[in-house]
Formats: sequence, C-alpha cells, structure tokens
Amino acid sequence: MPLSANTRASLLMAGSMAGFTINDVLVKSLGETINAGQVMLVRGLIMMVFLVAFVRASRTNMPIRAVRTKPMMIRVAAEALATIFFLTALFKMPIANVSAILQALPLAVTLGAALFLSEPVGIRRISAIGVGFVGVLVIIRPGLEGFNIFALSAMMTVVFAATRDLATRRLPVEVPSVAVSLVTTIAVAACGAVLMEVLGGWTPMDLKTFGVLAIASMFLFVGYQGIVVAMRVGEDIHVVAPFRYTSLLWAITLGALVFGEIPDALTAFGASIIIATGLYTLYRERLVSRRAASANISAASVPPARGT
Repeated sequence: MPLSANTRASLLMAGSMAGFTINDVLVKSLGETINAGQVMLVRGLIMMVFLVAFVRASRTNMPIRAVRTKPMMIRVAAEALATIFFLTALFKMPIANVSAILQALPLAVTLGAALFLSEPVGIRRISAIGVGFVGVLVIIRPGLEGFNIFALSAMMTVVFAATRDLATRRLPVEVPSVAVSLVTTIAVAACGAVLMEVLGGWTPMDLKTFGVLAIASMFLFVGYQGIVVAMRVGEDIHVVAPFRYTSLLWAITLGALVFGEIPDALTAFGASIIIATGLYTLYRERLVSRRAASANISAASVPPARGT
C-alpha cells in the first residue's frame, strides 16, 4: 500500500532530525581534540564534496546572480553565527539540554515573522510564544547553577537560526534549495577557517578524527536534504512540522547511550512546556487556515447579484 504524501513527508522529517542529531553526537564525541573553527572548516569541505556531487548528479541549474541577494547574505551570516554558538554550547553542555533549548526555534520564527515580516499573529499565539520561552528559562535557570555562558550560547543559536529561517523566506523562488545549501556551506567553512586561527590554529588530525567528521558530514547532508524534501512533499505543514520535535527524543536517547547524560526533571519539564506550546501554535495555524478556506468557499458559492 503506497504511503500518502503527508506520511512520507513526516517520515522524512523524522529521518532528517535523526540525521542532524547523529551529526551532533559525532561532533560532540570529539570533545576538545580540535577546536570549533576546525570542525566548521573540515566538515564544510566534506559537505561541499557531497553537495557538488549532488548538483552534478541531479543536473541542477545554479543561478549565480539570483544567489547574490540581500536575503542570501543575511542567511549566510546568520547560519555561520548560529553554527559557532551551537558548537560552543554543544561541546560544554549535555546534548539533550542544547536540543531542548533549540525546540524554541519554531516559536522564535513565529515571533520574528510577526515583528519583521508583518505576518499576522493573534494574542493566543503570542501568549503561546511567551509560555514557550518560559520553558526555555526553566531549562537554563538564570541565576541558578544551570545558567552559564554556554546556556546563553544555546539561546543565541536560537536567535541566529530564527534569523536564518526568516531570511530563507525572502529568497528568490528560482534559487534551488541545493544552491542555498552549497553557498551556505562554503561561507560557513570560510568562517571556520578564520575562527580556527583565532582559537589556536590547525590541530593535526588522525584518521579516526577525520573519519568521524566525514560520517558526521554525511548525516548532516541527510538532515539538510531530508528537511527540504519533507517540506516540499508534504501536503499539510501542520501535519509534518511537529515531527521536528523528534530531535529531542533522539538527543535524549543518544545522549544517555553515548555520553551517559540523563536530563534532570527541570530540563524535562521545560522541554515539555516548549513542545506543548509549539504544537499549540501549529494547531492555531491549522485552525486559522481552515477558517480562511471556509470563508473563501462561502464567498465563491454566493451567487452574483442581479444586474451585475
């Protein structure tokens, strides 16, 4: 029995989240054997190989002029900064805690769309966003032992990742997704090269370290492409989007198995608040979309007045 478009997209989204999280676990397993800048550089170079091979195999047209736009520049800069802050937090915090904070990203994007893209957001969704960020505060616990510079770094990851996603909405439609990934990867790798020098320069890598980064890059590629295809294949975003939250399940499971990291009760409680408010936000979007569709159908069914 063939799978529906929504089912296939949901499976792709869950697989994409698995790809991202496995990449994170592999990078975190390196500890501090190499600095964050070198991770960005080496992983970026490997990713370029995957992306160029994909472009050639799919014979994708690469419109260079369309890529050179203000939204692309903003997206590239935001992606580079998000990567720096994310790796800083990942090396120093339990992976489940970092992932839990990142679950606030959909809420941050919704708020950013209202503030900067003039997208309508009602009082209920604004309230849900506020409650969701309370969940973030529960996790990072400002003023307590749970809060440190690395928790703040995870929060900054959310800010710049949301900026990246908002800039993506402004990209020209003629730019293929793989072109966006390739340009971003080149920029992040270049940023990594600069950061590497600031953090102490190149550290010689053994074959094992390079192999871990190569496998991490492969899973990162799976994550990037999986989420793009999922969003294009799925018929209803409100059905597909909640599967983003499976990344937290992957993070908790792999964090416990690989690093022995078990999230405490407050982290689990904060994550539950964030996920619940995110799902409520998606529910509100679905409800508003249905009402708009019903209004359009009703308007179309009204017969024209006589004499018109």
